[in-house]
Amino acid sequence: MKRLPSGLIRLLQYVSIVTIVAVVLLSVMMIGNVPTAHALPEYASRTGEGCATCHVSPGGGGPRTLRGLIWSARGKPDKVPLLPGVLIAPGVSDGAELFDIACAACHGKKAEGLFAIGLVGIDISKISVRSFIERGITRSGMPSFEGQFTDAQLTALVDFVSGLSNGTVKPLPDSYPLPPARFKCDAQKGCGDY
Repeated sequence: MKRLPSGLIRLLQYVSIVTIVAVVLLSVMMIGNVPTAHALPEYASRTGEGCATCHVSPGGGGPRTLRGLIWSARGKPDKVPLLPGVLIAPGVSDGAELFDIACAACHGKKAEGLFAIGLVGIDISKISVRSFIERGITRSGMPSFEGQFTDAQLTALVDFVSGLSNGTVKPLPDSYPLPPARFKCDAQKGCGDY
């Protein structure tokens, strides 16, 4: 009687183990009647808006925006509530900071594009940027921000985004350098009295 090669024996052992694990897993799922998990894109398709409308993270999950909190509190209707006149960033006037608050979650911290398009170097006019911010782009999932910025904030944000797109504004850095720490204590002399 011929003996099988050791490599073939190992392969058959691995296949047997994987088959047993799969059968056990399927049996547990069928017996336990585990419900199917519905991910957040189900709600995005239900409401017609992207996940970033309701969640701080544009991929969904995690903390909700004000619109998301209201939507959840209303028992998940099929429309996400509009919040006319509610400012996203009261008191903020810097375009880069406004971009970080309202846009970076989808367009990327450096406007490189995450869930939405990259904005660097695509040369979008100020008129188009303003229109996109105010009206949104429904087909791509960008929500409307109409009434959520003051006129001065909207102008600062439009200037910043159009500057990113035409190359006159540099993307935000990954980090900001801090000055070295100054200690009042000396290892040899101690800290002394303050």
